[in-house]
Amino acid sequence: MMFFCFLQPKDGLVFESRASLIIYCGFYSNCFQIHYAVRAVITVLFLQFGCKQPQIKAEVLAPQANAFVKSLRKLPIVHDETYAQQTRMYEYYGSDTLVLPLSKQNKRIVYTILEYNPLLDSSNMTTDDWGRIGKDIERNYESYDGFVILHGTDTMAYTASALSFMCEHLGKPIILTGSQVPIYEMRNDGRDNLLGALLIAGQFVIPEVCLYFYNKLYRGNRVTKVDAGSFNAFSSPNLPPLATAEVDIAINWDTVWRANTTAKFQVKTELNRNVGLLRLFPGITASTVKAFLQPPMEGVVLETYGSGNAPDNRPDLLEQLKKATDAGVIIINCTQCLRGSVSTSYATGKVLIEAGLIAGGDMTPEAALSKLSYVLAKKELDLEAKKKMMAENLRGEMIADLAGAKLCLSDSRFIQVIAKSLSVSCKEELEAIRDALTPTLACAAAKIGDIEALKALKEMGSNLCLGDYDGRTPLHVAACEGHLKMVQYLLSHGASVHAKDRYGDTPLCNAVRFRRKEVVKLLRKTGAHFSRHELEEAGTEMCSLAANGDMDGLEIWSLAGADLNQPGYDGQTAIQVAQAIGKKDVVAFLLRLMSKKSKSGVIQFKATPPAL
Repeated sequence: MMFFCFLQPKDGLVFESRASLIIYCGFYSNCFQIHYAVRAVITVLFLQFGCKQPQIKAEVLAPQANAFVKSLRKLPIVHDETYAQQTRMYEYYGSDTLVLPLSKQNKRIVYTILEYNPLLDSSNMTTDDWGRIGKDIERNYESYDGFVILHGTDTMAYTASALSFMCEHLGKPIILTGSQVPIYEMRNDGRDNLLGALLIAGQFVIPEVCLYFYNKLYRGNRVTKVDAGSFNAFSSPNLPPLATAEVDIAINWDTVWRANTTAKFQVKTELNRNVGLLRLFPGITASTVKAFLQPPMEGVVLETYGSGNAPDNRPDLLEQLKKATDAGVIIINCTQCLRGSVSTSYATGKVLIEAGLIAGGDMTPEAALSKLSYVLAKKELDLEAKKKMMAENLRGEMIADLAGAKLCLSDSRFIQVIAKSLSVSCKEELEAIRDALTPTLACAAAKIGDIEALKALKEMGSNLCLGDYDGRTPLHVAACEGHLKMVQYLLSHGASVHAKDRYGDTPLCNAVRFRRKEVVKLLRKTGAHFSRHELEEAGTEMCSLAANGDMDGLEIWSLAGADLNQPGYDGQTAIQVAQAIGKKDVVAFLLRLMSKKSKSGVIQFKATPPAL
């Protein structure tokens, strides 16, 4: 089964709380299954995720509609009913919203469940379903902090890979998870997987499509299913986990992939379905390969031996591959091995390059197939551009071809001095020093606009996206100070516009507060936006600005995307307040701003419930 868990910004009910949305798609493959007999009548009383019901006839497993929310409501580990009733949460968010108990970080994660109709079995997934998932995320993107997709394990790696390419300029976490044993069995992995995915998506800004399973968070396009009967069902053979959930949740920030762009998030749903997987085996005939490569085939992932090898004494086989590539078919060479990468060290590997194949590095077959489907759908690119794109590392799906050796942490004179004074020398201790010092040093550099200092920190291997003791990132500080070039540098190196400090403020909030117009424009261009709660509060703030004749303040809120017609606490809008006290210049100014927005097609954020 599959759900989305869209994580919403501050819920307005608890200090520094988050919210999330679960979309229940019902993809079954041992994930949170619902058991019922073929003859059973599905009723609301039979809403359980994996508890086998005794039946007269043999049981089968299949998704059941309208079951998930009611079932989770009974589990105190994933829903705090007392809190929901005391805060009248259902009136604010709706009946499909649940809330986790208070975490040890003193945060609550509120999550809204969106159930797909009809429910789907994960084995029945198609590219159309991936597009539907992507569009649901895009439609709700500005209403939530993160997204969790509950998905059957059979095709979860394919969906994770596909979404990683479809979701362009991603700035928030999208986490797929599921289970091997139904959630209501006495022994199951469903509860831990669901809870772990919710906690990570709600508390950490990891701008990737990920897969969470058995206490590990993986990059979505790096995983493959390796065991059909174990809780440890998934593996990321060539990349360590992004996070591990043990006594504490530890994030490997050095491994996290970042978009490094100032473009807004968007989902590309166009995928080319004329792609396929072909696995070499001893004795495969040229006629088999020829038949597989016939039109309408446009892209093929060829699974080869070892480090990308194929028989070099089979001219008939190589001829068919060469004919296909000459005809415009893109063929990616991936290894059949679980670990390792494609290499041209052997003659049997070089013959494939000569036949026009593209080395797939250490991509999994799932990632290579999804990437092919994504790239081939880009009609604006010619064949050579598509081939070049296939060889590039787009979303961290393969090892990057780094130009030159990366500066070793111990090479830094600054770190050497600190390490010597603290009598430390091992790699782990050096990294701990770096991670402790970097946020403070980076924020200090951001405050004075010293880009060279940030470059030096980055060369040391430092993560410029980490927050200081207050959770403030260098982007927060640069936004406050109005250092436009510093903001541009940070955004181009992966800084997140969605990062929040301990007070729940984003860089956009800071830029608005300190009236940094150019910074606000750049942050908005990159996809920064206000939360529903912030938009509701903006109405009162704009009424106050209108009453005081503060047109600069009104303009900055307008640039930040606020709805100028948002009412304040008493139901009046800013323009009504200005009219009531006779401030004609403010009224005229507001009318010009609204007219300007209307003509320019600027999208305003509105404090309305998400479009589920």
